[in-house]
Amino acid sequence: MIELVSPDRCVSCNMCVRVCPTHVFDQGDNGIPIIARQEDCQTCFICEAYCPVDALYVAPYAEPLDAPPTQEQLIETNVLGSWRETIGWGKGRTRLAELDTTPFIDRILPTRKAASS
Repeated sequence: MIELVSPDRCVSCNMCVRVCPTHVFDQGDNGIPIIARQEDCQTCFICEAYCPVDALYVAPYAEPLDAPPTQEQLIETNVLGSWRETIGWGKGRTRLAELDTTPFIDRILPTRKAASS
């Protein structure tokens, strides 16, 4: 569930507002999106994936956290923006599909198998 919009990192692009399929966010008065309907969050991570500056944190739980981590804790533990890094989105990152060597990936990306032979 969405837990944090970092006011320090956010660049007010409102990408999260546009991509959220359940309309969790509203544009704040200062341009920084606010979590307006947290209970509608489907924990799909789309907002976190599309945030170009890693300013969002979606906890991997379907219910709000009793004590959500602070922005400082998320930065200190390298969690803020970690989903984009995991899936390889963002400048200088490698896509997860390029790293996966399971047979399933070779079935859906046959050119990769041929290229590695």
